[in-house]
Amino acid sequence: MKNITTLLLLLTLSFGAYASEGVELQEADVDLGDKTSLLRGAKHFVTYCLGCHSIKHVRYLRIALDTHADEKEVLKDIAPFGASIYDPMLSAMNKHDAERWFGTQPPDLSLIARVRGADWLYSYLKSYYSDTKRPFGVNNLVFEDTAMPNPLWQLQGEQHIEIRKTIYGDQKELLLAKEGVLSEKEFDQMVNDLVTFLVYVGEPTQLERQSMGKYVLIFLFLFLALAYLLKKEYWKDIH
Repeated sequence: MKNITTLLLLLTLSFGAYASEGVELQEADVDLGDKTSLLRGAKHFVTYCLGCHSIKHVRYLRIALDTHADEKEVLKDIAPFGASIYDPMLSAMNKHDAERWFGTQPPDLSLIARVRGADWLYSYLKSYYSDTKRPFGVNNLVFEDTAMPNPLWQLQGEQHIEIRKTIYGDQKELLLAKEGVLSEKEFDQMVNDLVTFLVYVGEPTQLERQSMGKYVLIFLFLFLALAYLLKKEYWKDIH
């Protein structure tokens, strides 16, 4: 009983930790069947995230196989220079440099989508704003006092936060003060592709599991019918 109570308490605290107070999460449009989006997301991750974060449970070969992409194209367009198709997605940053620059080693992101959720990741990556009080000059509306710099600032541009007084309390709103390289629509698509890839690496067999599920259900229904007929056969002479 004590263990169950402890588990429920931990679950409650974990949900509270990433459900941002007063912030409505934006909805990500994740489609794991969109292989093109997955490949774009993989390329975005290598370009903007792999410098600090690893995905140690997925190899470039797995990405090629799951997306039906040519291995040479994956190495050319996605993997960093010199990587092998059999390499896992490991960051080049060593532990010593990470602790010197950030105070701690950035976490592996293999399971980040399963822990946080797609909507949280999508909203988080879009919610950076300028804050001169923070070490890297930015803060985040979804994850206040985040220690992570904004890796997509050149693409999105510079956002400022505006706090409005309402009868329901302070209302925070992000305003684009300086445009980035991408338009708002292009940036949204880019972030969505990146989140789609992170959802994929959290469970690469998700589509296969879902596809297999219907066959399992068909088998269970057939087994139920056979069990019912067998039960009637056994009990027909017993009254």
